[in-house]
Amino acid sequence: MKRRVVGNPLGLAVLAGLLEEPMHPYEMARRFVEYGKERDFKYTRSSLYMVVGQLEKAGFIAARETLRDSARPERTVYAITPTGRLELFDWMRELVAEPATEYPLFGAALSLFVVLPVDEVHELLLQRLAALTAIADEIRATIDAGREQGLAWWFLVEEDYRLTKVEAERGFVERLAESVAGEDYRQAWETYFKGRT
Repeated sequence: MKRRVVGNPLGLAVLAGLLEEPMHPYEMARRFVEYGKERDFKYTRSSLYMVVGQLEKAGFIAARETLRDSARPERTVYAITPTGRLELFDWMRELVAEPATEYPLFGAALSLFVVLPVDEVHELLLQRLAALTAIADEIRATIDAGREQGLAWWFLVEEDYRLTKVEAERGFVERLAESVAGEDYRQAWETYFKGRT
């Protein structure tokens, strides 16, 4: 993966949003929520303004005008620059084509879960399984609602991806919980940790 001048994925969302039309950060945040993008990009108001500042400094966006309204603070409207367009398309091509190594917290926990007692880890896995089931149900409801509104599949593709990942993890956790509950794992764990806990 190429090292980016602005490497925060939120910058990608800002560039893509400004491809639609120039806008101020408050409007960007409003649209993220309206389009459900807050599930794809972790941000706060301050982090959004920070990324906007980084993109402007890098020359990827430029201030177009400042709106003054006595009822609200000044709002600077930004537009994507030609350099920003090139960055957006190059970054998107890279992310779509090249798998990247990610370090999810659950992966870290799996690499160390043997430190927990057998019955406890089994119970925790069952809790995770219930949580994943609830998440999958919520994603399905979002997809169904979008389809009922007549949204084309490409507007729901990130939800479909989330559902695929959650279902895959759910299947894995279900199998792991069964394995942990097996007598062979219990005996191996007790033999290994005898006298260590």
